[in-house]
Amino acid sequence: MSTVIRRARSRAALAVVVGLAATAFAPAAQSLADGPNSGTPWVATLGDSYISGEAGRWAGNTNGAAANIDAGGAAAYYDNATRTGEQIVRCHRSTAAEAHIGGGVNSVNLACSGARTATFTDSDGNFKPGLDFYSSGGNVGQALALQNFARANNVKLVAVSIGGNDFNFASIIQTCLTDWLTSPAWWPDYCNDDSSVTANFTGANVTAVTGRITTAILNVRRAMSTAGYADGDYRIVVQDYESPIPNGAGFRYGESGYTRQNTGGCGFWNADANWANGTALPTIANAVHNGANATGLTNVLHLYLSSAFNGRRLCENTVGLLEERGLANWRAAGAVDQTEWVDQIRTVSTIGSDYFIQESLHPNWWGQKALRNCLRQAWNGGSPRGGTCTRTANGLTGAGEPVMTLR
Repeated sequence: MSTVIRRARSRAALAVVVGLAATAFAPAAQSLADGPNSGTPWVATLGDSYISGEAGRWAGNTNGAAANIDAGGAAAYYDNATRTGEQIVRCHRSTAAEAHIGGGVNSVNLACSGARTATFTDSDGNFKPGLDFYSSGGNVGQALALQNFARANNVKLVAVSIGGNDFNFASIIQTCLTDWLTSPAWWPDYCNDDSSVTANFTGANVTAVTGRITTAILNVRRAMSTAGYADGDYRIVVQDYESPIPNGAGFRYGESGYTRQNTGGCGFWNADANWANGTALPTIANAVHNGANATGLTNVLHLYLSSAFNGRRLCENTVGLLEERGLANWRAAGAVDQTEWVDQIRTVSTIGSDYFIQESLHPNWWGQKALRNCLRQAWNGGSPRGGTCTRTANGLTGAGEPVMTLR
């Protein structure tokens, strides 16, 4: 590979930023009596991009016209009262987000793409509220936002997705893609042994992140307590992360050449994909659930999602791009079963398009709707429960969601 081509591809890869996911939709009219244990029940979602609704605009993937997979429209991430913009820029709280289970239950999405356990401002100057009580210049942390909201609304379930960004998920994906683009198949450079990646999974760092997750969940409890709730008045559902790509043997594009990324948008070496599913994701999931258990709270439930998208993952050999499956657009019959539920990894090629780099490797429209089905089952008609959620049948439910089962 020429130095020029290598540098160009490296620059493109380095531009990838995969922030982990998402606002509150305008609340329904409420009575003056609404508040703790009074009024219509609400579900609140807190955390990162995997619960905020990042990539929820797109139903499947295509290298053709973006309009063919545009299920959410230009206002997909607009969550202010007039649906004309975002309450917090780049939180990407989409209309497809799992919070909005309906059925007589109101919903508020307080999550934010890129969020960590603690509030920070990213390198582009975007505010990223954590699960804390930060308050400055009109910006507040998600725990404080929940506290303020719960005082005047009957919040019965708080779903939380947090921790992935504390493990520097975006940086790991960026490193893996760079290594794939800049090394040949006969001498691959794997990311799973790069020091910048392995540093995230040392025993000391796993312990530190687990502790931060514990603190974040305890902040949820503190927010609800301050708002007037006893622990028995509501439930906290703590969810982990779905596997977004298959193991190496499950890719439909080979490792050699550049089709895997140029066509599929999934530039991983097989060995790195195996490591991601066998080591990275389980480590993060364990940190999430161990952190939740360490709170000692009796109202915490666990939602296990790691295998929820199996068979529908990015570049998996059981699905394809619209054009690979002969589908005209996302509305075509069977599209939910023939296309991917995870957004392609995108680079600087998104400039001038409707796509965002930060949407990369996140649940798309179909994925978000599948997660919504899982959360509705966890709500369980007002008697919340945890469990493992998986895809169990083809087709769509009457609510237009993939068929999922919580066990």
